[in-house]
Amino acid sequence: MRVTSNTVRDPRRWWILLVLCLTLLVLVVDSTVLNLAIPALMRDLGATPADIQWILDSYVLVFAGLLLTVGSLSDRYGRRRALIAGLVVFGLASGLATLATEPWQLIGARALMGVGGSVLMPSTLSILITVFDEDERRKAIAAWSSVAMVGVIAGPTLGGVLLEHYYWGSVFLLNVPVAIVAVIAALVLMPETYGSSRRLDPVGVVLSVVGMSSLVWAVITFPADGWNLGLVAAAVLGLGGFVVWELRTAHPMLPLALFRDRAFSGACASIVLLAFGSGALMLALTQYLQFVLGYDPLRAGIALLPYVFAAMVFNGVGAGLGKKVSNRALITTGLAVMAGGFGLLSTLDSSDGYLLLVSSLIVMGVGGGLAGPSAYTTLMGAVPPEHAGVGSALNDTVQQVGMALSIAILGSVLASGYTAAMPESAPAAARESVNVALDSGVPALAEAGKEAFLSAMSVGSLVGLGFAVAAAVVALLVLPRQRVTEVSPMPTH
Repeated sequence: MRVTSNTVRDPRRWWILLVLCLTLLVLVVDSTVLNLAIPALMRDLGATPADIQWILDSYVLVFAGLLLTVGSLSDRYGRRRALIAGLVVFGLASGLATLATEPWQLIGARALMGVGGSVLMPSTLSILITVFDEDERRKAIAAWSSVAMVGVIAGPTLGGVLLEHYYWGSVFLLNVPVAIVAVIAALVLMPETYGSSRRLDPVGVVLSVVGMSSLVWAVITFPADGWNLGLVAAAVLGLGGFVVWELRTAHPMLPLALFRDRAFSGACASIVLLAFGSGALMLALTQYLQFVLGYDPLRAGIALLPYVFAAMVFNGVGAGLGKKVSNRALITTGLAVMAGGFGLLSTLDSSDGYLLLVSSLIVMGVGGGLAGPSAYTTLMGAVPPEHAGVGSALNDTVQQVGMALSIAILGSVLASGYTAAMPESAPAAARESVNVALDSGVPALAEAGKEAFLSAMSVGSLVGLGFAVAAAVVALLVLPRQRVTEVSPMPTH
C-alpha cells in the first residue's frame, strides 16, 4: 500500500519509533566507538595522525556528499526501502572494516559505511514526522534525540569492553547485529511512506554531489595543505550551479523556498554553528581521558555517563517546556548554557582531574537537552510532509558540514596548539603526537605531552564557546518570537 502520511494514528507508531531509534543508534555508536579505538589503530595498523584523520573524514566526505540526493530519492521511492538498503550497506561495510590490515583498507570501508549512512539517516527523521501527529511529534523527537545521547555513551562503554578484551576490529562488529535486528523490525513493523511523485532531478543530483563533496574535501584537506583552489572552485561552481538550477527547474530536488521561512533558516544556522562548536569535543575528551588521566577505554566510556544522563533528562524537560515556551527561547537558552559548559572546560588544568571535567559535561548536557528537541522540531516543522525526506537530509547535511568543519579546523587548532605548547627541545615526533610522547619512556617528555595536550584542549574549548555563543545569538535574532506550530501530516492520497 502506498502511504503518503496518516490521518488515523498508526497503532504501531511507538514500535516504529523504536525501530527508528535503533537505526540511529547504529550510526551514533559507530562514531563514538571509533574515537576510543584511535590509540589501538595507531598501534596495530601503524596509522599516522593523517591516516586517523582520513579514517574519520572519509565517512563524513561520502555521507555529506550524498545526503541531499538520497533524501530526495527516499521521498520518491520509499523511505522504509531507503532505511533498509542503508542498513544493509552499513552492516556489510562494518564487517569489511574488521578485516582491514592497512590504514587505506579501513579508509575504504569507512567510505562505504558513509554510503550506507547517507541512505538510511534521512529516513529516520522523515518517517518520524509522517507517522506522528503534531501533539506527539515533539515527544517523539525528544526520544529520538535521547537515543543519540544513549549512543554517545553506549558506544564507548561497549567499545571499551571490546577493546579491553579483543582487537580494534571488534568495535565495528558491534554494528552488524544491530543492523540485522533493525532490518527485520523495519520489515515487520513499518509501513512504506512516500512523498509526492515528482520527477527526478538528475542535474540537481550531479551538482549537489559535486558541490557538497568538494566543499567537505576542501575543508578536510585545509589543515595540512591549505586551501585547494581546484576543490574550492568545484564547490563554488557546484553549489552555486545547484542553487541556480533549483530556482529555475520545474521539478527541484530541494525546495529552496524553505529558506525564506525564518524558523527553517534560523534552525539550520543554529544547528550548523552548534555542530561546529561541539563536533571535535568528544574526539578531544576521549583522548584526554586516556592520554592525560590514564583511563582505560572502558573507564573512559563510563566517565562520559553524566553528560549523557543530563542530556537525556533535559531532552524530556525541553519537550515538556516546548508546549508552553517558544522554540526560540528554548534553543537560545540551551545554547547559552552549552557555552557556559565550554567556558568551564577551558579552565581545566592538570590539578583538576575528573571533577571539573564532569561538571562542565553536565552543564553541556543540560544545554544540549534543552536546545535539541526544539531545534529539530523547528526545522522539520517548517518542511511540508511531501518533502520530509529531503528536509531531513538537509537537517543532516548542515550538521555534517558543521562536523566536517569542526574536525578539520578544531582538529587543526588542537594539533597546532599541542605542538606550540611542547618544548622545542622535544623530539619532532613527540611534538606532533601526544601518543609518541607518552610511549617514549621518558617521564619528563610524557608529562610535557600531557600538559601540552591539556593546553591545546583549553584553546579548543574556547573556540567551542565562541561558536555556541554565535549559535545562541543567531537563534535569538533569526527565529520567530512566537511558538512555531509544527506541520501536521497531510491527508492520505
